[in-house]
Amino acid sequence: MKKAANLIKFSDEIIIDENEHQAQKKISNPDYNLKIKYEDDDLLIISKDSGIIVHPSPNTKTVTLVDILLNFFPKISTVGENSRPGIVHRLDKGTSGLMVIAKKNIILDSLKDQFKKREVIKEYLAIVNGNTKDKGIINAPIGRHPKDRKKYAVVDESSGRYACTHWKLIQNLGNFSLLKFKLDTGRTHQIRVHSAHMGHPIIGDQTYSMCKKLPIKLGGQALHAIELGLIHPITLEKMKFTAPL
Repeated sequence: MKKAANLIKFSDEIIIDENEHQAQKKISNPDYNLKIKYEDDDLLIISKDSGIIVHPSPNTKTVTLVDILLNFFPKISTVGENSRPGIVHRLDKGTSGLMVIAKKNIILDSLKDQFKKREVIKEYLAIVNGNTKDKGIINAPIGRHPKDRKKYAVVDESSGRYACTHWKLIQNLGNFSLLKFKLDTGRTHQIRVHSAHMGHPIIGDQTYSMCKKLPIKLGGQALHAIELGLIHPITLEKMKFTAPL
């Protein structure tokens, strides 16, 4: 059954081939590299560039972070899911900054558990439209946009998941503000949705911001994962990393 228009009948068998679109793309562009902040036998801490998709989907035709990782570390192909080997968490295509990559399945499970229990420190810098207050907390559930399934939105509790974002003002920049965000949760598009919800969308965000005139040239939205803190699954050491702009 290859066509979306085909109707499914009782007793039909549906087979999903995860490997159908997972052929590794050849890394021929020298600009595709890994900014490694830390590495040991168990994990990697990298700083992702804006404009790179983390893992492939059936329609992905460009090189992804997974392709780059497999090019440098072929052994992680057996870690986790086929479509996202080694991937503990993700950043949007237009977001830059810190990510942790697992080299072993036991490490992947441990790190995912830390994220689930909200033990991981995640801080971001962003430039938003307008002038904000000094600080605040956005506590609003996030779910699929009721009219556009490709977007997310603040929704009521019955149809969304709990999401909490802390923010504070770093500097006013004319008609814009530089903010630092700290996440209690890790919902899809959380900072982007919450920023837009409070009336200060992130500049360069083609999905949630209507502002087209930007104060700086951007390859994506002005959102950067600047700090990541976690506990090493083996040594139990508290580790903290930063990735300056």
